[in-house]
Amino acid sequence: MLNVIDNSGAALAECIQVLKMKRAASIGDRIVIVVQKQRSFGPETASSSKSTVSSANKVRRGDIRHAVVVRTAKQVQRKDGSVVKFGDNACVLISKAGEPIGTRLSGVVGRELRERGWGKVLSLAPMHL
Repeated sequence: MLNVIDNSGAALAECIQVLKMKRAASIGDRIVIVVQKQRSFGPETASSSKSTVSSANKVRRGDIRHAVVVRTAKQVQRKDGSVVKFGDNACVLISKAGEPIGTRLSGVVGRELRERGWGKVLSLAPMHL
């Protein structure tokens, strides 16, 4: 289970496949996820509850999407000898073309994304370690 840290509408996701690899996913890997929990944005009114939810959330519970891993609880050894370990596993939802679905990220992302070619995700992040 991974936290989704963008504003696409998903809160919690489950990884069902790591693309192009036969191992566990690490920072910068592209994965296929299923949205397990949907994030609610703001108060819902009784008359327009459907339009409010559908316009704010770009994904729904049960959707199968692509994502990129931005934080892992497993430690990562860097080339300079330092070891980085985050408190949770997190991902950002992306389109099949590789563009982020959300427009903002909340939280820290790993610096390994730059080496893996995910500069667009790094530009949305408030901070990277």
